[in-house]
Amino acid sequence: MKKLLVMFGLALGAEASGQVAADKWVDSVFQSLDRDQKIAQLMVVRMSSVSGAGANRKVTFYEKEVEEAVKKYNVGGICLFQGGPMKQAALINRYQSIAKTPILIAIDGENGVGMRFDSVAGLPRQMMLGAVQDPDLIYQYGRLVGEQCKRIGIHVNYAPVVDINNNPANPVINDRSFGEDKYRVSDLALQYMKGMQDVGVMACAKHFPGHGDVAVDSHYDLPVINKSRAELDSLELYPFKQLFSAGVGSVMVAHLSIPAIDTTANRPTSISYNNVTALLRN
Repeated sequence: MKKLLVMFGLALGAEASGQVAADKWVDSVFQSLDRDQKIAQLMVVRMSSVSGAGANRKVTFYEKEVEEAVKKYNVGGICLFQGGPMKQAALINRYQSIAKTPILIAIDGENGVGMRFDSVAGLPRQMMLGAVQDPDLIYQYGRLVGEQCKRIGIHVNYAPVVDINNNPANPVINDRSFGEDKYRVSDLALQYMKGMQDVGVMACAKHFPGHGDVAVDSHYDLPVINKSRAELDSLELYPFKQLFSAGVGSVMVAHLSIPAIDTTANRPTSISYNNVTALLRN
């Protein structure tokens, strides 16, 4: 959690003050929180603002409930979903103004904020980008997505997808992947990541350790990947290693069963020590 606060410290301080000042700010904020507030800082809650009327009215999570979570629990993050860009920006400003500590604002916008917000044009999905021959266009794409996020007040975008699309029966990754070649997936993901992070928005490599070779949607079930550790190292993990070396800001862990990583029956990688700590963190 302190690492997330570091990001705010760097944003609030001038470059000349350096890392030392940022660390001092983080430590002072961290020490001011009680145990429950520290736990809440690890939570990211979902927020959808309501727009439209009648059949077009969408309600998934009320803005007042999120405000209560900010006031009562001091939650660390908010992930934006349905709504209009102007309304979402106004709500972000309000939540930040009442929060005890700065809130990390996120979006799951793989092909731009138009993936979630109304009145914003959607951008091409990653499979289409995989056919682009000029890597600079992918870099500029990343910058554009980053600029969209910055205008609304978003700090981290849960993108790019670095899963290798090596199973044609995959119902959940599919056109969200750059393709089936690990080198090309890595190269394009790096350009997307650099574009976003060069304008100050944190990228997120997902879904660790690789969600491409499944035939089940992990939103509804627990897919099983029966590959050896050597196979995972040579294929699925390759793009992640490249982005880690290049300084990607964050990682999203997949919800899968991979016996080569954790032999405990029905234990998903999302809560597996072997995956999250022994493999990813180390």
